[in-house]
Amino acid sequence: MITLEQAIEIAFTNAVTLDIEKVDFMQSAGCILAQDVFADADMPPFNKSAMDGYACRSADLALELSVVEVIPAGYSPTKKIGPGECSKIMTGAQVPEGADKVFMVEYSVETAPGKVRFSGEKTNPNICQKGEDLKAGDLVLSSGIWLKPQHIAMLASVGCVRPTVYKKPQIGIISTGSELVNPEQKPQSSQIRNSNGPQLYTQATAVGFPANYYGIVPDDKQLTREIILKSVAENDVTILSGGVSVGDFDFVPQIISDLGFEIHFNKISIKPGQHTTFASKGKKYIVGLPGNPVSSFIQFEVFVLPFLRKLMNYTQHETRMALPMSHKFSRKKSDREECLPVQITEQDEVRMVDYHGSAHIHAYHQASGFINIPAGKTEIKKGEIVYVRPL
Repeated sequence: MITLEQAIEIAFTNAVTLDIEKVDFMQSAGCILAQDVFADADMPPFNKSAMDGYACRSADLALELSVVEVIPAGYSPTKKIGPGECSKIMTGAQVPEGADKVFMVEYSVETAPGKVRFSGEKTNPNICQKGEDLKAGDLVLSSGIWLKPQHIAMLASVGCVRPTVYKKPQIGIISTGSELVNPEQKPQSSQIRNSNGPQLYTQATAVGFPANYYGIVPDDKQLTREIILKSVAENDVTILSGGVSVGDFDFVPQIISDLGFEIHFNKISIKPGQHTTFASKGKKYIVGLPGNPVSSFIQFEVFVLPFLRKLMNYTQHETRMALPMSHKFSRKKSDREECLPVQITEQDEVRMVDYHGSAHIHAYHQASGFINIPAGKTEIKKGEIVYVRPL
C-alpha cells in the first residue's frame, strides 16, 4: 500500500490541467484565476471623504467657517475652498479643491445660518487620498488565486467583469450496490438507504463543482459498465462509491481496466478509506471510493478535493488549526494513518467524538473537524498540540 501523500502525488502527476475560459465575474467564485488582473484606474479615483463632516483647510480649523456648498456622494464639487470656507460633505464624496481636512459632523457647532465651527481639540485628515489603495496598472489579483467573495469585490472594483479562469471539472457520481435503496424508500430486509450518493453530490456542489448524479446501480457487471461508460462520456471525473474492494461482487476495478483506464493504485494506507482506487485515461479520471459512508466522506475531503483543484492548476493548501488535546487518547492499532472526528470545546481544546468506525457517519454531525494521526503513533497526551482540519 501507498501513503496518502504518495497517492496525492501520483494523482497530481497524472492530472492534465483543464482549458481556460472567460466567465461572468458574478459566477466565478470557486474558480482558479488563469490570468493576472490589473487596476484600470486609481483607487480611490479622487480624494474621498472618509466620513460625514466638513471639508476645510487645516489652517482654518480654529476659525468660524462659511459653508459654501453641500457635497453628497456621487456629486462633483463646484466650489473651491478658500480661506475661512468649508463644504459640508458626505462619506465617499469627492473632497473639493483647496481642502486638506475633513472634521466629523459630530465635532461641529452651527454658529449662525451657513456658519460652522470645529468643536473638537484635534482631528485626523479623514481623507482617503487618490490612488492610495491602487494606482492604474497595479497588479490586483495574481493568476492561480482561488476566487472567493472578497476577490469578486476586487474584480468589480477594477471593472474586470469577464475574468479568465480554468474550467471547473464536471463530476459524475455513481453509487453501487444491490443492498442500496433511495432515501425516500423504507429499507426491507438486508437493505440500507443510500447516503453516499447524496453526500458526495453535496460535497462536490458545495465547493462549486458541477455534478451529475446517476443514482444507484445494482451489483450487475453489465449495468455497472454501462453507467460508468455514460458518466465517463459526460464528465471529466467519475466518482463511484462501493464495488472497489475484494468481494465477489466488487468488479469495478475489472470494468475500469477493460475500458482502457490505467489503475494507478487501489489501496491507500489510511483509515478510513483504505480501498480507494484512482485511474486515468487521457483527460478522463475515475475515482473509486469505499462504500462505507465515513470512508467516502473523508476520502473526498483529503484526496478527491485536492485532485479536482489540481485539474484547475491549483495546489490546495489545507487550513489546519493547532490546538491542545483536552484529554488523553490512545488507539490499539497504528499500522495506518487515521482520520478521526473531533470537537473544539469552548476552551479551544480538542475533544474526540464518540466514533464507532467507517460506517458511523452520524459521528460527524457533531464534529468540528477531524485530525490525522500518523501511522505508528498510538497515543496523544493531554495538552499535546494536534492539527484540526475544519469541516
